[in-house]
Amino acid sequence: MGKLPSSFILRSVFNAGSHLSNFHSFSSSSNTIATQIEALGKKPMSMSVRGKGKRDDRFDNVDHALVLFNKTIEKYPMPSIVEFNKLLGAIVKMKHYLSVVSKYRRIELLGVSHDVYSMSILINCFCQLGRIDFGLSVLGKMLKLGFEPSAVTFSTLINGLCNQNKISEAVSMLDGMTESGYQPNLIVYNIMLKGLCKTGNTGRVVRFLRLMESRGYEPDIVAYSTILDCLCKNGLLQEALNLLSEMKVKGIRPNVVTYSCLIHGMCNSGQQEEATRLLNEMVDNNISLDIVTYNILIAAFCKEGKVSKAVETVDLMRKQGVEPDVVRYNTLVDAHCKEGMVSEAEGFVDAMIKRGIEPNVVTYNALINGHCLQNESGTL
Repeated sequence: MGKLPSSFILRSVFNAGSHLSNFHSFSSSSNTIATQIEALGKKPMSMSVRGKGKRDDRFDNVDHALVLFNKTIEKYPMPSIVEFNKLLGAIVKMKHYLSVVSKYRRIELLGVSHDVYSMSILINCFCQLGRIDFGLSVLGKMLKLGFEPSAVTFSTLINGLCNQNKISEAVSMLDGMTESGYQPNLIVYNIMLKGLCKTGNTGRVVRFLRLMESRGYEPDIVAYSTILDCLCKNGLLQEALNLLSEMKVKGIRPNVVTYSCLIHGMCNSGQQEEATRLLNEMVDNNISLDIVTYNILIAAFCKEGKVSKAVETVDLMRKQGVEPDVVRYNTLVDAHCKEGMVSEAEGFVDAMIKRGIEPNVVTYNALINGHCLQNESGTL
């Protein structure tokens, strides 16, 4: 693969020259870094805070890693950037991104030159810190130094742009990747789909799906579920069902996430019967339902006053080995009380207690309201 054309450099970094000066001032000292991040409302992690992310096997916490870093920079001769990448890569896994930016600046001042991997780590850190502009600046610096960014580097930036709802810029970067010979993988396309879905522009989302297919990428269950969720949230339920049929024809088996999106959409539009059909389809296809899927349907039936349907769903839930939680019991108790079925509501409270689920203030408030409504009806 040849070097990227200058037109792509300009497009990729979005006039990064204006940001490059910001990057130099941003990374001039660890104090400057902290000040600018704090100004963005980002609270820097204390060096004494234990790493809460995925930890590297070599370190118990970030303190251990930073002590090792301080020992490493005292070595003579100075270790190569490769050794620092291993160490700082471990700190990235602990999610101490600000520390990593600071330490890279420190070794830079000590004369250690960056490589493509260290700059990719920096781009990731800036994106995680919400500073995609600085990440793009590092990309510009990489290109000026003659480094070839990897597809992962571009994926990180595209994800960062999507997270900041800069969808047009993300699309431009994706186009630039493909024009320059980089082949985005399915993960990148799924990131883009997720970003496009956030805009609510369903037409654009579906067009992007077809673009993926035209480029030889067969959408997976993640891509389809993402689009189905977008269609359902925008009330395009028939289009969602059509896409579900398309999945099945292609041999892509819907999963619990797929069905949950559809069931939620149907319930929100008052189509509980269709939601029930989808639920039964899940059961017939031996797809394990989770409590979230059941809760969506039970809440919808209760909202419509169809308490018998809600109870049937609870029975089906139990048969599948999923036990209702206190929130769902409260929904049933409240629905029965509102329908004047207080004795049935009390029966659910007894069932809760027998199953070791402690009623809470919401449970008792529902019962009190139910008795009050019953007394008012009796008085009338």
